[in-house]
This record gives sequence, C-alpha cells and structure tokens, in this order.
Amino acid sequence: MKSINISVCDIPVLEYDAIVVGSGAAGYNAADTLYSLGKKNIALITEGRMMGTSRNTGSDKQTYYKLQSSGDVPDSVYDMAKSLYDGGAMNGDTALIEAAYSQRCFYKLVNLGVPFPYNEYGEFVGYRTDHDERRRATSCGPLTSKYMTEALERAVLSKNIPVLNGHRVIKILTDGNRAVGVITQREKSAIDGDPLGLCIILAGDIIYAVGGPSAIYQNSVYPESQTCALGAAFEAGAEGASLTESQYGIASTKFRWNLSGTYQQVVPRYVSVGDDGESEFLPEYFGSVKAALDATFMKGYQWPFDPRKVDVGTRSSLVDIAVYTEIKNGRKVYLDFTKNPAGFDFSLLSDEARTYLENSGATFGTPIERLEKMNSRAVKLYRDNGIDLHTELLEIAVCAQHNNGGLAITADYESTTLSRFYPVGECAGVFGVYRPGGSALNSTQVSSTRAAQKIAKESVGIIDVSEIAPQATEFADALTAMLGGGMDTAQVLSRRGEYGKVMFGAGAFLRSEGDVLSAISYFERELSCFYENYRVSDTRALMQALINRDIIITSLTYLGAIRDYIADGGKSRGSYLVGGSTEIDTEHFDKVQYTSYKDGKTRSRFEMRRKIPESEQWFETVYNKFGK
Repeated sequence: MKSINISVCDIPVLEYDAIVVGSGAAGYNAADTLYSLGKKNIALITEGRMMGTSRNTGSDKQTYYKLQSSGDVPDSVYDMAKSLYDGGAMNGDTALIEAAYSQRCFYKLVNLGVPFPYNEYGEFVGYRTDHDERRRATSCGPLTSKYMTEALERAVLSKNIPVLNGHRVIKILTDGNRAVGVITQREKSAIDGDPLGLCIILAGDIIYAVGGPSAIYQNSVYPESQTCALGAAFEAGAEGASLTESQYGIASTKFRWNLSGTYQQVVPRYVSVGDDGESEFLPEYFGSVKAALDATFMKGYQWPFDPRKVDVGTRSSLVDIAVYTEIKNGRKVYLDFTKNPAGFDFSLLSDEARTYLENSGATFGTPIERLEKMNSRAVKLYRDNGIDLHTELLEIAVCAQHNNGGLAITADYESTTLSRFYPVGECAGVFGVYRPGGSALNSTQVSSTRAAQKIAKESVGIIDVSEIAPQATEFADALTAMLGGGMDTAQVLSRRGEYGKVMFGAGAFLRSEGDVLSAISYFERELSCFYENYRVSDTRALMQALINRDIIITSLTYLGAIRDYIADGGKSRGSYLVGGSTEIDTEHFDKVQYTSYKDGKTRSRFEMRRKIPESEQWFETVYNKFGK
C-alpha cells in the first residue's frame, strides 16, 4: 500500500477510479449505478453506515414525488418540470431532468423491493402534495427514505463494492480547480503510531452525497448522527446555490421527527408549560378557538413555515411563530394527543377539515384515537422510539428540516466551479424557493443517476500521490499541532451548541440584517483563532473539533448568502421572514444566487435562471444521436 510519511506517522493512500462519499439513498444509488455502467474500481466512503438523514428521518407519511402513473388524469414530463420550475429560483434544465428521470428512478426502487403501494391493477396510485397540481406523490409510510436506503444498500453489497465505514471526510484534495481525492479521519484513535487516524483516498471522480447542513442549527430535525460536511466542499472551491432557501417546521425534539400530515390533521392540543403552569396558547394568538383549530388542521398540509401563511387565510404559519415565541419566553411547548383542545367540537372545523376527517372515518374520540384510525404507523413509530403518544406529551420546536439549495451544479450535477466533483442528493443546490413535497427523495435518485452516467462516459486518470503530498502534509502538520491540549470532547460539543444557538438566532426562519452581520462577525472570529482555541486532548476530540470547523465554514457561507440577499433588497419568501415583514419578495424569483467562500470571506452573485429548454422530440434525431 502506498503512503505519505509525516512527522508523527505514515498516512495510507488508497486509489480508485471513482469514489462516493455518503451512505444515504443518493450515495448508495450512485455507487450501484456506477458499477452497473461498468465502473468497477470504485468505493463508497461513509462516516457511519447507520448514520444520515435518509436512514433516520421521515414524517407521518414520507413522500416520494414522481411523474403520475395511474388513473385518467393526464401528466407529462414537461408538466412536472413546470411544477418544479414554478417554485422559483430553480434552473429549468435541472427541472426538466428531475422530471424526465423520475419514473426511471422510481421503478428501479420498485424492482429493488421498496414497498410503494399499488392497486389490484398494478397502478401506483398517488395523492396531491404541497406545491403540486397533480397526484404525483406516493409513500411507503413514515420510513420511505429508510426503505429506499436499505434496498439500495443491499444492491451495493451484493456487488461487493467496497464500503469504507468509519471514514469521516475532513478535506477535499484539489489540483487547481479539479477535485482529485479526499483526506478522511478514522475514529480508531491513537492506533499503533497513528495519532491522527488519517487516510488519503485518491480518485478520478468524486460523487459527494453527504446531505444538508445538518448540525449548524440549534433546533434541527436532522438526525444527531449527521453533522455537516459542506464546509470541506466550500473550502475546496465548490460554490453554493440558493443557500438562503432552507425549510423550517414543527418537529419533536426528544426524538427528532417531522410533525406534518396526520399528526396535525387529527387536531392535537398545543400546550405551553412554564412556572405558572400549563396553557393552551394558540387561541390567544389566533383570537378564537375556531381559528386555532382550523390552523392546526391546515398545518398538516402546509407544514413548512411560509411567510405567505402568517396573516392570510387560515394563517397556519402563525402556529410556528406562536411556538417559537413561547419557547423564547422560557416555556416548553408540547403536542398533546391524549385530549381534545379546549372548546373542541367537530362543528367548529372548516368544511375542508371536517370532510377530510369524515372521509377518513375519524370524526370521533381524542386526537390519539383519530391518529390510530388514520395512520397507526405514525403512532407505532414513536412507540418504537420510546415515546407513547397515548400517555405522553410530545415536546416540540420549530426546527430546520431541509435545504432547498446547496452546492451549485451543472446539468450533469457536476460542481460549477470544481471539476470532477459531483454533489448529489440534498447537498446539491437543485431547488429554489418552493418545491413540491417529496421532490427531495426523487432528486436523490435522479442526481446520483445522472452524475454516474456522466462519469461512466468519461475516463480520467488518478493523480500521482506525489502531486498532492505537499498539501496533505501541511494539513496533517496543522492537525498534529492541535494535539496535546486540554480540551476534551465534551467541551468541543459544548462549543458546537453555542454555534447552533447563534446560527438559529440569525439564519433560521426569522432573519434581520443586524443579527446576520453580528453572527458573521462571531463566526469569523471563531475561524480566525480556530487552531489556537482547539488544543485537544485526543483523536476523538480532534475529530469533533474538525466537525466544528466544518460547521463554522458552512455557517459563514450560509450567513454570507443571507447577508448578500438582504443587501440586494431581498424580502421574506420561502420559509423565512426578513425583518419581521410579511411582504413577499418578487425581485429575485427568476434569479439564482451563487455564493463562494475563500479564506474566511464570502461573496455572492445573482444570475437569471436558465429556462426550461425546448428538448428534441423528433425520434429519428434522438435515435441517431443516442450513444454517440
């Protein structure tokens, strides 16, 4: 085995034609597709096979969005592309690709055994999701993405594709503007003369499937096992797109889970608890019991926070503000499924809510009894995670849930600024302001398939280890200097908690220019003295400290994008309020914001988004071009 010698140890060097970083639905599909297309000298690298959002998160009925495939309602690739594109700030060629590949990717999952429901005639019957005019949504229940991940993992393991488990990517190696490999750290600390636990993995191509900015926020529905690895990409030169556009919504905190759909449609009690006792606080914010009940029900459909729904219609997003305000005032907030809200009566519900419950056979009893009737798997999910909704209050908060933006991509999902580097899944900046529910799961498959196809068409060599030795050695020497201090893992994690508070206070669903600028200054100070502040006691603390550094860089880049958006006149939109105003931005709807990071500073530019292309439809032309 090749290696690079540094002052304290030898760093082993592995070489592959292509590597995939990440073991979620996108990563496993990328590896499986690469192999099927003839790329055999590949490996999948993961911090932990059982970690990550795909395997560990969901909702009441986690949605997969695809081209409609049942009934007599017409649909087309272009119609679906338009639904995606109409969300704003999304490139049209990306929208068309996401639509065109949707059924191909969906039926691969079906053939791998993912249990999407179909009727007696074989139709995969769908339902309408948010920001969609068709019935394109389908679901396996709360654990759709988990089933996808497990099925794709079985496919990868059956092909004997190497899975390098326990490797955390801490640096992306570059040669000019090309990605040529990664440095990973293994938590097997201080093993036989290896105090750093480093490994260098060189590759002709890198598919980056590491998920979203999961640990940068204090309140998050991302699994605790997933932290953040976008900072390494920003530092290597990959630019971001639409970083301002994250989604936030109500979720449970003891067990992190989205509380959308039937969790809200059964109309549970919202309870605030403080030193003065318990309060059902929503009627105070809405002015009446009826308005509060209607907003609670609509929260099921309109789960993410949306500034358009704060003071218009049923005002369902006022629920989020009410929950946030109660928590900010030092109280704890819960959902209670054991009792009906005070003053509850089915006659008070809107026609839509009452009809929905009637059609579901659930116009009776308490919220938990209605939930058992309508979606017993949603109840079982909490029971399996140690929470009995029949007897316990469920602590909640407004939490970060998904990033519509991410690393900027071309039509082949290659980084716009870092060649041979392919962001896929949530870390790819696919979407803009709004997106249909479930489109993120479709994108995990489309993006990873498309990237694998591009790589399979082209062969590039693996760089010689001598060419990256200087940057690897310099990096390893900096890490060596961090060892021998007194900071332990608990102290590192405590500081991470402070980062999350700052980021959530400035860059979550309530934003102001002053808070953003203050947070940027804070993180710039943290980065400038990082190596002095983080003198750690052992390798495990070192790994956690490097995660903190990634979080600092990611937070700086996201905050820089928010700063530049506000400075460009950006107003409230998507899933956040700017300056407390519900005036909705229209100026940036047809623009994509690109943000780059270098040496602790960020800058942004705004470009008109690419329109949906007029694709070639004459068969003979496509036939003669195909395969060339």
